[in-house]
Amino acid sequence: MTTTADMAIGAFSDVLAAKQSTPGGGGAAAIAGSQAAALVSMVINFTLGNPKYAGVEAEMKEYLQQSEALRHTLLALADRDVEAFNAVSACYGMPRTTDAEKTTRTAALQEALKGATQVPFQTAEKCLAVLRLVEPVGRKGNANVVSDAGAALYLAKAALHSALINVSINLKLIKDAQFVAEWSAKQANIVADAAAAYTAGQSACETTLGVAL
Repeated sequence: MTTTADMAIGAFSDVLAAKQSTPGGGGAAAIAGSQAAALVSMVINFTLGNPKYAGVEAEMKEYLQQSEALRHTLLALADRDVEAFNAVSACYGMPRTTDAEKTTRTAALQEALKGATQVPFQTAEKCLAVLRLVEPVGRKGNANVVSDAGAALYLAKAALHSALINVSINLKLIKDAQFVAEWSAKQANIVADAAAAYTAGQSACETTLGVAL
């Protein structure tokens, strides 16, 4: 099975544009988040080994481990998003002739919808982690490439909110009130955390670059 990580950019763009349900917005969000993490890694790699930034070498190595882990995890989440969608789609094809079949189908669909809520939320969580890395990397990283940290900031923010669209859509269809309340609260919290992380990252990049983002 070919994973998203194995696909050429052009090939992924082709299947994303095609008249098919997957990959869709959730996968695109995960890819955008992965690209944001890659840009953070790039800034760090230009910082490491530069005598001017020797004082932050150890710190940057730790950030690089984090950004690279996020890059790969987000790529994997693009595939998990497809799996979650397919699980929901499979439920709609289940028989519903008898009451027993209807009950089984409804239960399976509700469970699948919960999974389809959690996967894009995980994407949003990883994008938040990328946003939080931008602040220290933008503030202390190689100033010659901090503009790329600024690009990562915008990409990660867009990816996070794009992923949360799918969270909202699935929560609307879930009948478990406790689950909906719990995950709605989580969604509100991550939006607030993302706003704070974005502001901090923007300030750091602007200070280093001397331009407004």
